[in-house]
Amino acid sequence: MTIHDQLVRLRPQLVGFARAICGNPEAADDLVQDAIERALKAGSRPLEPSDLVPWMFRIIRNLHVDELRRTRVRAEYADHQKRLSVEGYDRESDPLQDLLVRQAFEALSPPHREVIFLVDIMGMRYLEAGKVLGVAEGTIMSRLSRARQAMIGQLNQSNVSPLPRRKRK
Repeated sequence: MTIHDQLVRLRPQLVGFARAICGNPEAADDLVQDAIERALKAGSRPLEPSDLVPWMFRIIRNLHVDELRRTRVRAEYADHQKRLSVEGYDRESDPLQDLLVRQAFEALSPPHREVIFLVDIMGMRYLEAGKVLGVAEGTIMSRLSRARQAMIGQLNQSNVSPLPRRKRK
């Protein structure tokens, strides 16, 4: 029996598990579809049919946890962006510099934006950010260093510079 046939036979169990952990039938169906796609693309998979069920459940669970993290980070980012837009200009700031920083941030890769957001914008400690991303504290430190370098690179690539201020007579 091929892996495809085995997954077709397991689909009701997979859907049941996905519905139990996410509570939404549509989201559960999407989760199972993503898990099956991942399983079919996997380079190595369990050799024994009895090992396939726990392996698939683990894939579903990991995909669900990843989606929860993404959703939480997106919500925190949106909330922070909202606060920035509402509060951002109450303080004395240079609107041009703010725009350049936002553009540089948006031009970063998603992993770079993620770590900068968690540590530099949200103010999380390295250990906390590591827990959110599921990596060690040292990994956060190195990722953050690379992300900050990328951000500086983006800022340095900008062809926008402030106009000289005119002196008032």
